[in-house]
Amino acid sequence: MDTDKRHPAGGGDGGDGCLVGVIRIPVKIVAVLVVLPVRVVWELLAALGRAAYRHVLGPLYAHVVEPAFRAVGWLLATVLKVVFVWPWVGLWRYVLVPAGRGVAWLGRGTYEHLLAPAGRFLGAYVFGPLGTALAWVGRGGVTYLLAPLAKGGMWFGWVLGMVLFVWPWVALWRYVLVPVGQGIGRLAAAAYRYVLSPAGHALVRLVEALYRYVLTPLGHGLVWLVEALYRYVLTPLGHGLVWLVEALYRYVLTPLGHGLVWLVVALFRYVLRPVGLGIAWLVVALYRYVLRPAGLAVGWVADVLYRYVLAPLGQVLAWAWHVAGLILGALWRGLKWVGWVLVGWPASRVYRHVLTPVGHAVREVWRTGREAVREARAAVRQALFGTPPREPARSRARTLGSTTADDAAPAAEISLSKRRG
Repeated sequence: MDTDKRHPAGGGDGGDGCLVGVIRIPVKIVAVLVVLPVRVVWELLAALGRAAYRHVLGPLYAHVVEPAFRAVGWLLATVLKVVFVWPWVGLWRYVLVPAGRGVAWLGRGTYEHLLAPAGRFLGAYVFGPLGTALAWVGRGGVTYLLAPLAKGGMWFGWVLGMVLFVWPWVALWRYVLVPVGQGIGRLAAAAYRYVLSPAGHALVRLVEALYRYVLTPLGHGLVWLVEALYRYVLTPLGHGLVWLVEALYRYVLTPLGHGLVWLVVALFRYVLRPVGLGIAWLVVALYRYVLRPAGLAVGWVADVLYRYVLAPLGQVLAWAWHVAGLILGALWRGLKWVGWVLVGWPASRVYRHVLTPVGHAVREVWRTGREAVREARAAVRQALFGTPPREPARSRARTLGSTTADDAAPAAEISLSKRRG
């Protein structure tokens, strides 16, 4: 591809090219003169921003904004603790725990000084003697009533067994079977008269006497004992317990409950409610006279800063950046043109008008030397072996029609067979 784009000497194209070159150079100079101030302004703004962050915004955030946020966080945490934590902690620590300790102390004192002595008194003077008396009555009943009665019953059972199961058979064997008929009537009459009838009468009198003189007095005594125990022990004890419970409820629990209710009401009325109202007033005042004006001031400052500083500064920076891009593009195109003029175009001229002819000349010298070597080699072969000199077909086919002229077109190659023919 021909890179030579020189304009002809005559005509209007040469004047236009000079005019364009004359206009482009000042424009590029002006662009360079404009880019440099813009770059300087950019660096100054960057340095100003870094200095502002280092000496104004950073210390402002570190020493004003961050402590303010920490103070607000501490205040909110304190308010939340005062409202939601400390009242319940104080109620638990100074009301419920002392009340529980007092109730426990009262219960322990009541048990130690009232219930335990009452139980010991009842065990020592009521239930102990009552058990001893019942045990004595039981031992006496067993010794003097049940044991003789059991012995009499055993004797009576033995006698009855003998009478029922031994003596009749003996008597039957002795006085019936042997005599067969003589003593049946007499034995039956005698048995009824002297054995069964006295035994029955004795048993009836024994049971009647046992009921009249033992069981009836014992039952009357037990009924009297239970009635006396109920009348003189259990009834006064129940009345005493009822009076004690009523007195405990009336003179201890009721005043204690009233005192607790009064304490809770007073605590709510004179402590929690004023504290809550004070905290609410403090929060409202803090919001109304501190946070809201501070927020409005910060919002106004931010709005003014954005409207009159940041937005114009951003627009100026965007415009400067765009202009810098245009200037850098023009500078790059100027540098490309200067590089082409100083390096590219001279290099193309040297390659076209110096290196290409030198290369052609070197190639022709190389070819000429190679042909001379071939001819000398063919002559030596002819002198030694007597063969006619002959150039290889490949070399001749390649060198036919070749030329070293710059502007001459290469001739068409002719094969060796066509040339010989």
